[in-house]
Amino acid sequence: MTSGHSRPERPHTRDHRIDALRGAALLMMFVDHIPENLLNRLTIRNLGFADAAEIFVLLAGYSSWLAYGRGFEKRGVPETLKRLIKRCFQIYIAQAVMIAVSLLTIKSWRHHWPVPVDFLEPELAHGTAALWRIVVMDALPSNLNILPLYLVLLAIFPLIYVFMRVNRVLALAVSGAIWLFTNLDPDLNFPNWLDPDGWYFDPFAWQFLFTIGACGAVEAAKHHGNFPAFRGAQIMALLYLTFSFMQAFPWAQWGLPDYRVLVMPSPDKSILSPLRLLDVLAIFYLVQSSSRTRRWSETRFGQILAVIGRHSLEVFTVGTIIDLYARLIFSTFGNNWMLQILINAIGIPALYVLARCLDTYRRKQKAA
Repeated sequence: MTSGHSRPERPHTRDHRIDALRGAALLMMFVDHIPENLLNRLTIRNLGFADAAEIFVLLAGYSSWLAYGRGFEKRGVPETLKRLIKRCFQIYIAQAVMIAVSLLTIKSWRHHWPVPVDFLEPELAHGTAALWRIVVMDALPSNLNILPLYLVLLAIFPLIYVFMRVNRVLALAVSGAIWLFTNLDPDLNFPNWLDPDGWYFDPFAWQFLFTIGACGAVEAAKHHGNFPAFRGAQIMALLYLTFSFMQAFPWAQWGLPDYRVLVMPSPDKSILSPLRLLDVLAIFYLVQSSSRTRRWSETRFGQILAVIGRHSLEVFTVGTIIDLYARLIFSTFGNNWMLQILINAIGIPALYVLARCLDTYRRKQKAA
């Protein structure tokens, strides 16, 4: 129990850092999924080993504990499982919508302008005989592969919850052992008909980040949503992120000398290599252990990001569809400055307007 004088400081305020960080990750994913978009030079993937996908999955684990882990105790197992299954169904529908729109759009576009085959994978570019593989997630087209990972992680959350209830250290140990084995033997993966290497986001590796997020939510709840601010840990995190920045920054693209400390290949994203894992954990620790980031999340810009983050599934789905049209436009008409400004000036505000409308609708539902 905490002392009586400490709680009234934030009696009904919400910690917006998680939502704001998720919103930033969603916008960066929107930008990154347009390869010709010059804005993606400024996203996190060029500032360190990890990118927005790692942040998204870590926060998915964190939020899953808040939504379902606590729900098992508050609402009971049957009701929480029903909510969990409903969310899984929503994710599957979102994935189906993105694939259907992609198939129809690319096939229609091809009647008027040439489209590179890699927009829809060579195996899917001509004909619909393999559609059943998409339905059962045996075939995951590129840029449409993170929601299936999210779906699998949510589906195994009850198992993660059981391990965490027994012992959080045990849960992390088992999850970490699976991640480590996957890094040692990348063949441990789900099959993907479109890629002999399997799913791009290997669930056996990425479940560790999801589990860390869930365990982090439990720890933060003990400290009013914060991680303990150990000065030494914060300094180490900053030093690691500095090293990560020096190694990952595209010096050549900016016409600058190469300041990399080591010559090394890019850390493997598919199996969530240790360098990428440490990078996202360092970022998250600095954000959740700082009162400044909490205050920043309550600013006007922080609230814009938080609104986007609160509606991650809808924003990601619409953003991915806009990305598809942006790639088609750039491929057909070029990626000159005017088109780049137009795409970003339409796409990013459109995602915010969508999130704001959904936020207003949700508040009206609660009020009713």
